[in-house]
Amino acid sequence: AADIPCLAYRSGWKSPRIEWKFQKGSSLVLFYYGGELTEPYKNRVQFSPTTIHFNTVTREDAGKYICEVVGDGSQIAKSEVNLIVQGAAAPEPPSPLVP
Repeated sequence: AADIPCLAYRSGWKSPRIEWKFQKGSSLVLFYYGGELTEPYKNRVQFSPTTIHFNTVTREDAGKYICEVVGDGSQIAKSEVNLIVQGAAAPEPPSPLVP
């Protein structure tokens, strides 16, 4: 499991809108947008205004998480966290096929 904090969150802002993006290499995935978790994160991530919590983490989840908070004025705050996944369990070796 892993918790990724949204350091940009400001409790003083009125009804801030929060978006999470995940960047891996040159690809950017919106994964919390418009109050909804997107696929494939829906079933394994819990959202709170200050943190996202992964129930399970795989090597695929390693990368940069960007939290963007937009206030009701034109305030914008942004924070980034790099997630490094170490020592993930090695996959099972394939069992030999028996004819």
